[in-house]
Amino acid sequence: MSQNRYSDAERAAIYRAIYERRDMRHFLPDPIAAEVLYRLLDAAHHAPSVGFMQPWRFIRISCPELRKAIHALVEQERIRTAQALDERADEFMKLKVEGILECPEVLVAALCEQREQHVFGRRTLPEMDLASLACAIQNMWLAARAEGLGLGWVSMFEPEALKALLNMPEDSQPFAVLCLGHVDKFYAKPMLEQEHWAKRKDLKDLLFENTWNASCR
Repeated sequence: MSQNRYSDAERAAIYRAIYERRDMRHFLPDPIAAEVLYRLLDAAHHAPSVGFMQPWRFIRISCPELRKAIHALVEQERIRTAQALDERADEFMKLKVEGILECPEVLVAALCEQREQHVFGRRTLPEMDLASLACAIQNMWLAARAEGLGLGWVSMFEPEALKALLNMPEDSQPFAVLCLGHVDKFYAKPMLEQEHWAKRKDLKDLLFENTWNASCR
């Protein structure tokens, strides 16, 4: 057994947060204590990043009118998404896809401007800065679950419209509207599975060995 291994209780707590984390859409209005919000943002700030470039930026939305404007952008895209789904449009419109007006905290996660200066890890794969941002969001998500808070990732918005609304630099880009708050309870299963929209694929169908879709016998 590795001397670096966590205790059984610590290890169980980490895996519990991973498996019980949910993309939440229903929130209670109770405020989040300032020190708890700081811990969550600090967890995001300590995410692994390619080349240690930390390309993430978080914008806390504290203005009620700005929150309503973001909600309007999401609603516009929700309708467009439903139209694109054709035969599943009615089914989609019944889904709860965001909680922007309910949750006590809204954060916009974005990539910073002038990322081209960070060559390490980006020369052949410039997408790695987005991977770093995703790591920061996931750190926050797991920390939120450990704190008993729900987090929902909203991706339905027109990026340029949100960028203009938030007065973001030309070379930056918003990638997620994060809804954060207390919840009555966490979903027993991911919401889209619970609502029979989709099911998680089996690990065996996504794990290959040596070459694509092949395994050693």
